[in-house]
Amino acid sequence: MTKNKLLRLALLACSLAAGSAAFAATQLTDANTLLLQILVKKGVLNQDEADALVAQAQAAAAANAAAARAQAAAAPVATPAPLPAGAVVKGSGNESPLYFKIGSTNFSPLGFMDFTTVYRSTLNGGDIGSSFGSIPYSNTANGQLSETRFSLKNSRLGLKVDSNLDDTKVLGYVETDFLGNAATNVNVASNSDVLRMRVFFIDLRKGDWEFLAGQDWSMLTPNRKGISPLPSDIFFTQDVDTNYQVGLVWGRTPQVRVVYHPSDEWALGLSAENPDQFVGSAVSLPSNLTATDVDNGSNGTATPNMAPDFIGKIAYDTKFGNLPFHADLAGLVRFFKINTFATGATPVNADATATGGGGSYNMMLSLAPNFQLIENAYVSQGGGRYISTGLAPDFIVTPAAAGGTDQIKTVYSYADMLGFEWDATKTSKFFGYYGQTHIGSKYANLGSTFYGYGYPGSANTNNKLIEEYTLGLSQILWKNPSKGDLKFLTQVSYLDRAPWVVATGAPSKAHLGMVYADLRYDLP
Repeated sequence: MTKNKLLRLALLACSLAAGSAAFAATQLTDANTLLLQILVKKGVLNQDEADALVAQAQAAAAANAAAARAQAAAAPVATPAPLPAGAVVKGSGNESPLYFKIGSTNFSPLGFMDFTTVYRSTLNGGDIGSSFGSIPYSNTANGQLSETRFSLKNSRLGLKVDSNLDDTKVLGYVETDFLGNAATNVNVASNSDVLRMRVFFIDLRKGDWEFLAGQDWSMLTPNRKGISPLPSDIFFTQDVDTNYQVGLVWGRTPQVRVVYHPSDEWALGLSAENPDQFVGSAVSLPSNLTATDVDNGSNGTATPNMAPDFIGKIAYDTKFGNLPFHADLAGLVRFFKINTFATGATPVNADATATGGGGSYNMMLSLAPNFQLIENAYVSQGGGRYISTGLAPDFIVTPAAAGGTDQIKTVYSYADMLGFEWDATKTSKFFGYYGQTHIGSKYANLGSTFYGYGYPGSANTNNKLIEEYTLGLSQILWKNPSKGDLKFLTQVSYLDRAPWVVATGAPSKAHLGMVYADLRYDLP
């Protein structure tokens, strides 16, 4: 090889030195092959020298690839730790609602933390749930006192379970709060409020038919949607008061129900619900009546009941334009029974029975996309237990006639509500309601002694009319689909209570003003 040729070869080696690693680590490209051919033609390299460079590059590439494979095989492989049973697998986005899955079943925790404060202008003594029927009169000590309370009792814990069994949809639902019957000294130090069951049921849906068993809102309670058993589809106002609103007809009862859905718009239901022949504490009863024959508000399960309460309901949901409309009609049938029993010279063993009933019409009409008018109306003869936590007695008991047998006489009552709910913005909901309950009088006398309710000379606990006016706001302060929301709620209410009989010099009505403020964190 000549001196010039050696010099050119040395310059070529220097110019290629910086890229030799990459050149050796990969196969020759078309560009590299073309470069070698040009160098051969120009006499810089002969063919043997070019072939030697190609062989060296291929050998180096094979050696580098083998080294890379050996390093990868020797490196430890990171294996994810196994998830504990029932663990929640989190995604990268804002998934909602919160749930976990076991097999094919979804478990969705639900509830909220609720801090409630209430101020009342007179001492009602009803905790955060108002006692509408016992507003104190101004001529009593309680009528001269106010009350303020803080409480977390309305906080909720619950679980919704969804699954499918072949072509049957299965829904389980449980909801609790802390408004159970607590010890009388609970507020002294520990404030250890008692967990209680609100609803707990299983619901099966197959095709057009639906079956429910458990404790749920009574079918007599107004719906927001169809005859759905879910609390979100039930109308029990937006009130912070845990006894809701005067004039609202409601109950949460053990029941079995069947619902038929002939179309998306119509639903027809029938339920058999836990009965309770309720008279309350204001009714004057004959002295010979066995005290536990009726529920006076404290007899609990000692009261006999002849048969379940039967409730039928028809619901209709549609849209007028793009505005939703809901209406439902409900009917109630009830059965009562007492026994007159006496021994001695004139023994008596006789039953007295009666049938009660009632009906309701409920409507939710949207006048604008975010503005709804609400109307509930209920009338009954013997259905007072369902009005605003038992504001009216179901019946009275008349004293023994010549045959020595007490008799049942059902009491007339009605309740109605008018209101609105307005979602003024995505975070602000305003609401307002007016509700009233009217309780009829029913009585009998034996000589100069009266028995029953609303009789001449009766006490001012025998209410004739109770009214409530309410305005409120639900304001979302913060919201995240995967973390829940924080709300501030407030309710301002004014109530009147009027008795059947006003004694000379006594006030004709009792009055009560209330202000609620509530801070609530909702689970997503």
